[in-house]
Amino acid sequence: MYDLLPGLAVVEVSSFVASPSAGLYLAQMGAEVIRVDQTGGGQDFRRWPVTANNDSLSWENLNRAKRSLALDFAKPEARELLAALVASTGNLVTNLPAGGFLAHDKLAAKRADLITVRVMGWPDGAVALDYTVNAAVGYPALTGPLDDPAPVNHVMPAWDLLTGAYAAFALLAAVRRREATGAGGEVRLPLSDVAIGSVANLGRVAEVLYTGADRERLGNAVFGTIGRDFTTRDGVRTMLVAINDRQWAGLVKSLRLDDGVARLEELLGLVFARDDGARFTHREALFTLIAREVSARDHADLVAAFDANGVVHTRYLTMVEAARDPRLVTENPMFAQSADNPSGFAYPAAGTFATLPASERQPPRPAPRNGQHSEQVLSERLGLSSGEISRLIDAGVVGIG
Repeated sequence: MYDLLPGLAVVEVSSFVASPSAGLYLAQMGAEVIRVDQTGGGQDFRRWPVTANNDSLSWENLNRAKRSLALDFAKPEARELLAALVASTGNLVTNLPAGGFLAHDKLAAKRADLITVRVMGWPDGAVALDYTVNAAVGYPALTGPLDDPAPVNHVMPAWDLLTGAYAAFALLAAVRRREATGAGGEVRLPLSDVAIGSVANLGRVAEVLYTGADRERLGNAVFGTIGRDFTTRDGVRTMLVAINDRQWAGLVKSLRLDDGVARLEELLGLVFARDDGARFTHREALFTLIAREVSARDHADLVAAFDANGVVHTRYLTMVEAARDPRLVTENPMFAQSADNPSGFAYPAAGTFATLPASERQPPRPAPRNGQHSEQVLSERLGLSSGEISRLIDAGVVGIG
């Protein structure tokens, strides 16, 4: 964590991945993020993966460094408290419907310069999830084995994570505008727009309109360059990629491909060293040369040769292996041991992805228990007395944890 956003307070009313990750990124950079949930936990409070005690490891990690206020949203007084809290901070991140009790216009009646960042499914308010949006933008048609045309979904919620990061950026941009002009407003961020916009930014929309057809499936090959998985003599599957002339030269040298490549160049009447497109076009012939040399050598021998010649490579790890890998986790300063987790399970937790070399990195803070900060938030933010807070708790309006 880094203390880059002192004085910025944000109310987050959300669930699942996209909206909570926006709050997480803001909290990791020093904002005070107050997560408001239904007393007892919202719809993502037990989201898998869970421990034997049914504590969600997903919730626990998406809500690190936040404060927790628990309210019974079914009670009008709880909704009034939430509206007052939003007005006190002036900033709201949510994925609740635009026309519900957190409608921007209703909340802005209490504070005209309110900023609301609303994560949505589709722009018209229809529900969408990462998995359905991914199906809509066409990537599953390119994923999977070469001999099976059925679409294959990815398992990482990429559009959720991109949306969360963009939502945090959008909030800070809106805050910057408010500081300059005094204007608030609502930012609506549909998951579908993040997905198809990202596809367009990568040139994919232009590509298919230009060619009139989708790409062919490539399996684990990389589009437009030389890259694919290969298996070494001792059975290690590794990914090799050469995206420029220097990396291609290093790959040829490491695998002693000079003669084979020269014969192929003479046969085809071209030079691979200066043409990434030619390498991709004739990839199957080149893959045959590469596979033959990789399969004749052990992984350790290849690693030494690849590293000496600037070849980009990595062996495939299972996630269990990745979680125990020194470079990725156990010796990575982004991670720190976290013991004070609501689940009671101690493990390395991720902090901010960015590193500020001139600033001291603070360790990741644990997620709160549901309602852990209810009394403090109501006292500090709304100025309620201890007697009034006790009445709200006794009436079931406010929950504590």
